[in-house]
Amino acid sequence: MDFSLTDEQVMLRDTARALLAKECPPILVREHVDDPTVALPLWSQLKDFAALGDGPCTDLCLFIEETGYAAAPGPFFATTALFAPLLAAIDHELLPAVLAGDATGTVAVAGADGQWTPNDEPVKTFVPEADRVDFVAIVGADARVRVVPSADVSTRHVRMIDFSRRFFEVDTAAVAGAPAAELDPATLTNLTARATAALAAEMVGTSRRLFEMALAYAKERIQFDVPIGSFQAIQHRLAECSLDVERATAAAQYAAMTLDAEDPERFHAVHVAKAAAGNAATRSAKDSIQIHGGIGYTWEHDLHLYLRRAVGSEYWLGTTSWHHDRLADLLMPI
Repeated sequence: MDFSLTDEQVMLRDTARALLAKECPPILVREHVDDPTVALPLWSQLKDFAALGDGPCTDLCLFIEETGYAAAPGPFFATTALFAPLLAAIDHELLPAVLAGDATGTVAVAGADGQWTPNDEPVKTFVPEADRVDFVAIVGADARVRVVPSADVSTRHVRMIDFSRRFFEVDTAAVAGAPAAELDPATLTNLTARATAALAAEMVGTSRRLFEMALAYAKERIQFDVPIGSFQAIQHRLAECSLDVERATAAAQYAAMTLDAEDPERFHAVHVAKAAAGNAATRSAKDSIQIHGGIGYTWEHDLHLYLRRAVGSEYWLGTTSWHHDRLADLLMPI
């Protein structure tokens, strides 16, 4: 495998960074807490990249890593990492509109236990951005998929630690009779793996943001007439944090490559990626707030915006320990 980025991928990454730095500053993430509509102009910019949802996972992850760095709110992740790949799998007529950025969507799979496995429960949990998208793809028992307008289902906002990504409970009872498409369970497993790899990449971006904020503060905060970054204890924290972020970056990129190649080890790689990203996110969140000291605990400081995204993402699509357990099942089947 060639792990170097192509010229086109470098351009994609740099374009994402420049776009998000301009269109998604911390003030937008902060204002989104009270008014989700402030993210609408951001979507008008990001929708030009909606076609990544049906492209190589490596390209999608490169772009989504930068949305994680910015803690970008809005329907981009739900539409490109969840909805578009599912539409492509069932050859749905909405796919061209979604890839063109003219329609948005999300996916409802999990039941009361929060696990992303097909079930016949009418109330779906942990459905991202359900009130702001145009369509909801409901995955029922036997992996049957119903794509319905979001206005046809009942939603209830569930307040989470992460204000930048909004989750909902969706009652699908009213659309139980909607036409359904058959989806092979193995295909659904692949789609879930792709979404998990994308989330791992996003978490890498958020972890990198937290680390860079801690590093910058350690250079400028003066204590005993010297920067606190000169203290060995701070240096050790930053070094360990940097190693975790680099490890997670490599794991997420490798997982995306194995998915594109349909490698037999792709599910192993995805579990490793999400677990590594979880470790990086947890350490970056903990160490960054420790290094910032008292100011890091205040609402006025921007640190909590990214800390919330890191912690919230750790608990979505499987925690670190859950992915370790699934990896153990693959390596040591009973």
